[in-house]
Amino acid sequence: MRLATRMKITYGMFFLIPIVLIVVSFWGIGRIELRALQQKYDMEEGSVEMLFNPFEMLGNISVSVVEELAETAESTPERLSDIKYLETVDKRLEKYSSFLVLRKDGKIYYSGQDEEINEDVENIIVEAAKDNYITGDEPYHLKQLSFQFPDGSEGIIQIFTPVEMVVKQVERVVLKVSVCSLIILLLVSAIAFTWLYQSIVQPLEKLKRAAVNIKDGNLDFNVITDTEDEIGEVCIAFEEMRIKLKDQIEVSMQYEKDNKELLSNISHDLKTPITAIKGYVEGIRDGVADTPEKMDKYIRTIYNKATDMDKLIDELFLFSKLDSNSMNYSFAKLNLKDYFEDCVDDISLDLESRGISLAYYNHVPEDTIIIADPEQLKRVINNIVGNSVKYMESGRRGHIGIFIKDEPEFVQIEIQDNGKGIAKKELPHIFERCYRTDASRNSSKGGSGLGLSIAKKIIEEHGGKIWANSVEGEGTTMSFVLRKYKECVTYE
Repeated sequence: MRLATRMKITYGMFFLIPIVLIVVSFWGIGRIELRALQQKYDMEEGSVEMLFNPFEMLGNISVSVVEELAETAESTPERLSDIKYLETVDKRLEKYSSFLVLRKDGKIYYSGQDEEINEDVENIIVEAAKDNYITGDEPYHLKQLSFQFPDGSEGIIQIFTPVEMVVKQVERVVLKVSVCSLIILLLVSAIAFTWLYQSIVQPLEKLKRAAVNIKDGNLDFNVITDTEDEIGEVCIAFEEMRIKLKDQIEVSMQYEKDNKELLSNISHDLKTPITAIKGYVEGIRDGVADTPEKMDKYIRTIYNKATDMDKLIDELFLFSKLDSNSMNYSFAKLNLKDYFEDCVDDISLDLESRGISLAYYNHVPEDTIIIADPEQLKRVINNIVGNSVKYMESGRRGHIGIFIKDEPEFVQIEIQDNGKGIAKKELPHIFERCYRTDASRNSSKGGSGLGLSIAKKIIEEHGGKIWANSVEGEGTTMSFVLRKYKECVTYE
């Protein structure tokens, strides 16, 4: 739910719902109170609004008594001269907090009030006859009926009801409605606050805790929320940022770890030839190389070790450029057949001198074109072939096969050897920099351990991928793919 919709609903909960509930509660309480008043004060059935109209309420009190007196005055007026009957009627009016006054020819014939206040009532009657209600220190509501006694004298029946009684009833209704309204407002406010807190404040609290965790360097947490509003979107974006930041930090830490490991490995690989060079130089200085043959052997060994160091430094420099994406490639359109035939010619001479046979099979059309940097692609082939040569088993005639396979969108190059193979557990790591299958990093085989990692980076920069399959004791197959070049045809 969107935040704007949530705020509209909250607005409705704060204003519309309380109004509806207050109206409903007012109507319910009013009906209950009105029913109670009808039973207690002998009132006619009326609407709830009558509770807030004191004069209408007063006019409806003791209805049955008034109707009885009106019927008696019309049919048997002589009965109204009976004091006992009047006392009976007055007793009934006492239940409704009212009292009866009967006037005969303007003088009080019967009064339900004490004698000492009859004079006040008489004064009140004179004023009440005009307006049907009385004001004063203790105001009364008046109902009045005129009739004639059998002897022809004028009679007036008056029923007095204290206004204070009705005010108390109204006050009680207002108090109940007010208390009920207050309870409704508190409940609705609590519900609305809880809803807002859960949907807005709680996600914000999560974001705050997440920000504090990030500030403290802790990224092992999550910012997950079920809300689908703007705050939920912020939480999702924050969670994605946390994941990306954590991944970047992990990559950076791994990169730093790899750099330290690379530095350690390179130091080890440089120390070995340097130690050898120092040893042979000391041998020359101490006169150990006392014959021309020994001198020539020492100098040749020193030169080879220096050459190995130079190659190692060159490979390290190349890998550094590849790793920092600062390598400048010279991509060009190459005819696959012509290019690989030249590469095979160059490789075959060196392999032949080492007693290793080479087979080449090209299964792609002669006009197949690829986009590649010829120098760097040749470096990939040389690194893979050189790696195969290094790990050929002694006492076994070496063989290397180069196969080029045709696929719809790309070409696949496979370089197979019959060397000693690679253990299954080590196969996933062979493209890591400075990785060697021997844990002691014995450099007797030569090389820096960067050859395959350099090949992997170059192939990836060409938009391809490289992988290996190997069986121990049988050999290894290095495979990589390159995309074909296709002319873009436009139609006018």
